[in-house]
Amino acid sequence: MTHILLYLLLGLLVGVLSGLIGIGGGVIIVPVLIFGFGLSQHEAQGTTLAMLVPPVGLLAAWTYYKQGYVNFQIAALLCIGFFVGGLLGARLATVLPNVLLEKVFGIAMLAIAIKMIFAR
Repeated sequence: MTHILLYLLLGLLVGVLSGLIGIGGGVIIVPVLIFGFGLSQHEAQGTTLAMLVPPVGLLAAWTYYKQGYVNFQIAALLCIGFFVGGLLGARLATVLPNVLLEKVFGIAMLAIAIKMIFAR
């Protein structure tokens, strides 16, 4: 029962952060599932990807659309690339050893953080 409540609270926190500043799945949930709940990198990434579709794809996007903040032309082009890229990335990730996948994930997060901190 405790894990159920913790998963719900984690989802709530990340939902707020995702709607507020556009982060959540990869930045927060993956590390928490690994370090807080003991999932492997593969399990954490797969679980997060499965979790993202309904709330982000439907509710958050709808909220932004109602405010006039969705450019469907750009979204459609990104979606085509994301569809193919997501498939290729998932296939690659599932064959990589967990330890290597963790390092790739960490390097990506570090590079993004450094860029965000020192931009402009």
